[in-house]
Amino acid sequence: MAELINLRAARKVRERAKARAEAAESAARFGRTKALKALEKARAEQARAFLDGLRLSGGGREEPEA
Repeated sequence: MAELINLRAARKVRERAKARAEAAESAARFGRTKALKALEKARAEQARAFLDGLRLSGGGREEPEA
């Protein structure tokens, strides 16, 4: 006698496996590792500090007193 299977459960298992595969593919294509995120943050902070160092003192135009 053949083994009975629940078609609804089999469909859900198949859909979950497909969703996991798509998620893994998407993460590989678009995801960034924690190290890459930290590197980008450090580079942005370094660039910001460099630009702040080039900024002239005074912060901008001063309005003359009337």
